[in-house]
Amino acid sequence: MRYFIGNWKMFGVPKSINILNKINAFHIKDKNRKKYRVIVTPPYTLIESYSKYFKYKKISIGSQNCYQKEQFSSNTAAVSPYMLRSVGAKYTLIGHSDNRSEGDTDSMLKDKVKYALKNNLKVVFCIGENKSEKKNKRTLSVLKRQLTKVLEKKFNKNNIIVAYEPIWSIGTGKIPTAIELQKTTLHIKKVLKSIFKKNSPSVLYGGSVDGRNVEMFKEIKEIDGFLIGGASKSSKKFIDIIKNYYR
Repeated sequence: MRYFIGNWKMFGVPKSINILNKINAFHIKDKNRKKYRVIVTPPYTLIESYSKYFKYKKISIGSQNCYQKEQFSSNTAAVSPYMLRSVGAKYTLIGHSDNRSEGDTDSMLKDKVKYALKNNLKVVFCIGENKSEKKNKRTLSVLKRQLTKVLEKKFNKNNIIVAYEPIWSIGTGKIPTAIELQKTTLHIKKVLKSIFKKNSPSVLYGGSVDGRNVEMFKEIKEIDGFLIGGASKSSKKFIDIIKNYYR
């Protein structure tokens, strides 16, 4: 199974559902539809209405983050995994570089993963190195630390997806070479296997993915799908990524 996950970030109002309607219509007719899953993470404000609308359709709705407590607390503006599940979310991103830069620690991320899984949310756990870490050849050690500090053998690996997003690539148009990406993805899967012992979670790539470079990515069989930022806000660009992947 391949995954095409759209991260809308701070984008979208109720009428933006038209973007997803076009993607859903494409998916229904696509001859490759059984080979992949489409997930979109809109802002909190749209999760409930979109979840209800797409409940019996081909697009799954998720959250871009969750708080590190299970149900309710006195933390202003926080949204817990329990609250997300109650309004229909099926997935949540955790550990995105935006949130790490705002103070998410490994301990906080571990609690987020634990409580998300406990509330039957599937977790898309984001990891990635910054420009300095890449320059100093620390990519593999950084990714190993990010994985081993948060994920545990007792977590349900069937409900975890790992998304590798090199921070230096996000929104820049710069991407790793095919050789770099294959080496990095194999390393991630090796670390995951050391944590979970048997079959490891799927590993996605994210970072300036578009309809042109996805043809290069599809040659790397170790990549199980994509976490897509800017291109997911356009139905045409998102559909082009899927079309070109299976072309």
